[in-house]
Amino acid sequence: MVEQLAQLYRHDLSEFLGYLPEADGTFAFRTLPLFFDEPEREVLLIEYGSAPAGFVLTRPLPDGATSIAAFFVVRALRRRGVGQQAALRLLRSRPGRWAIAFQEANAGAARFWRGVATAAVGSAWREESRPVVTADGSTVPDDHWILLTQPDTTGDIDMTEASRGSGGGPRA
Repeated sequence: MVEQLAQLYRHDLSEFLGYLPEADGTFAFRTLPLFFDEPEREVLLIEYGSAPAGFVLTRPLPDGATSIAAFFVVRALRRRGVGQQAALRLLRSRPGRWAIAFQEANAGAARFWRGVATAAVGSAWREESRPVVTADGSTVPDDHWILLTQPDTTGDIDMTEASRGSGGGPRA
């Protein structure tokens, strides 16, 4: 399911990163298998009722922060609070340092992540730009990063890993 949703995600990013489909019409996402194979990476499914609504990919960074490496919500549910609710549930369920990358040219993503950061920790977050190093040496725009530390506010929230076959995930 996540592999299918990832095609929509890559299509969305093609507007900002210039991705083109492969000869078979699909968008390459060569790092996606790492999120299923490496135990420190996670794949979380976002559900809306009983329907798949999107996904989140997380991975640890060398500095100890957790990166939201990819975040996707289907277009029909955007601007309805589903993405914000899922993002806040994820951040609040796992206290600690977070790093969230997006392309500044993607105005919707920029507004979304700034709003999520503010809802999560008020003004206690910062932004920076970092160059992207691609495996094939291609040139892509710098990533824009939001960096924050989420205090422990877990309460009764539970996150379920899609990568382990449970099909749960942050429910919106």
